[in-house]
Amino acid sequence: MAYAFPIWEIPTVPVHGQNQRFPVRHIYCVGRNYAEHALEMGGNPDKEPPFFFTKPADAVVPVIPPAVGDVRYPQGTKDYQYEIELVVAIGTIGVKVAPQNALALVYGYAVGLDMTRRDLQGQAKKSGRPWDYGKSFAQSAPISTIHRAADIGHPDKGAIWLEVNGARKQTGDLAGMVWDVPHTLSFLSQYYDLLPGDLIFTGTPAGVGPVVAGDRLHGHVDGLSDLRIAISPAA
Repeated sequence: MAYAFPIWEIPTVPVHGQNQRFPVRHIYCVGRNYAEHALEMGGNPDKEPPFFFTKPADAVVPVIPPAVGDVRYPQGTKDYQYEIELVVAIGTIGVKVAPQNALALVYGYAVGLDMTRRDLQGQAKKSGRPWDYGKSFAQSAPISTIHRAADIGHPDKGAIWLEVNGARKQTGDLAGMVWDVPHTLSFLSQYYDLLPGDLIFTGTPAGVGPVVAGDRLHGHVDGLSDLRIAISPAA
């Protein structure tokens, strides 16, 4: 097949302990999925069903520990913020899946960051417009290596935290999710065909905040490879 211009490289994420890479198809992100974060963002976790936004596949910045990934400060913002998250990697097609069957879709898990242009997101919220400017942009989804569920099982509790320049900023537990992984996948599969290569960012604990060029971030989820990135100046 002839293309009008050279086709780009498919975004991929390394798989822990394997000579393989996970090709990325879609990125879905769950909003306000920890009660304290929902409250700090003005939501009510007791009444809200899950909701989702998306990022492009090439938002991923794969980082193989112990390397430190380079993430440039994005254009168009003065309030660039972090959100540490457990990421679910899908390996099997799933459509309208019941919660009790949803974990069969999971290929593995990783540590990720949902990087956000918070000022642009806030402007969109006030005007009732989509969040794309705030959430969907280049390098907005740094991610560490994927650990296969076949090797580690399905984490449903354990520490999740983020440090900025060595200071702890976010601390939570996976058990604190409003919607756990099976119910999140089940809900999402009622509206989208979940496909091999999809990534689902499952929400962040409270404590989100801004970073600037020169800052170094260290994210952790128990049982997974840590994620480390450094923020470089805007292009």
